[in-house]
Amino acid sequence: MATMTKNWDRHVGDAEEIARLPGFQDLRDRILDAADPQADEVVVDIGAGTGLLSLALADRVRAVWAIDISPSMLGYLDAKAESAEIANIRCAVACATSLPLVDASVDVAVSNYCFHHLDDAGKVRAIREAARVLRPGGRLVFGDMMFRLGVGETRDREVIAAKARALASRGLPGMIRLARNGLRVATGRWERPAPAAWWTEQLRLAGFTGIGAEVLAHEGGVAWARTPLSDTESANAAADVGILAGSPHD
Repeated sequence: MATMTKNWDRHVGDAEEIARLPGFQDLRDRILDAADPQADEVVVDIGAGTGLLSLALADRVRAVWAIDISPSMLGYLDAKAESAEIANIRCAVACATSLPLVDASVDVAVSNYCFHHLDDAGKVRAIREAARVLRPGGRLVFGDMMFRLGVGETRDREVIAAKARALASRGLPGMIRLARNGLRVATGRWERPAPAAWWTEQLRLAGFTGIGAEVLAHEGGVAWARTPLSDTESANAAADVGILAGSPHD
């Protein structure tokens, strides 16, 4: 299974610069709105990077587990949290496919632009890990690239063409980067994004419910799902519905 092989310790500054872009700020807000974090909840941020999601979540929830494969990314995040006097973010170095948390220990799992660095098998393992650590009824919400590197679908063609035009518009440096990306694709070393339909199907197969996805005007999208309620919680929820609706014999 191919996982994230890039040396992220060398790209902390790049990651932080990207996180400050308006597009990523908007994506952060979309993820947080869909996750609907509550004050008594514990959240895990998968692929936390320099803290785009974790820092925004910290004052809304009881605790945030910031998980990333890069010690340098988490060191940067930890310093930012300390400078903001945030004490409820706990950093742990680990991969998205093996979260260092016990079963059913968090209420919400979030992620932003992490999963496309995994191959399809890695993506499946990552969402199953999220399902494992989520409590019954827990929420998974993530943003990511949502297209395929192919020309079979209209959206895929449009996204790839837009990326090529954007690089070409930068002149010689952009053309050089375009050529390098082409080589990375040819040698299997470029990112491995997946379309929204693939994600919704894999979430279903992983046992999630309440599944949905929204593709955005650019390359990205947001997907969301819930873990099933326990039998007891399901029975209680059904009873609550009956009480609210009133008995048909009343």
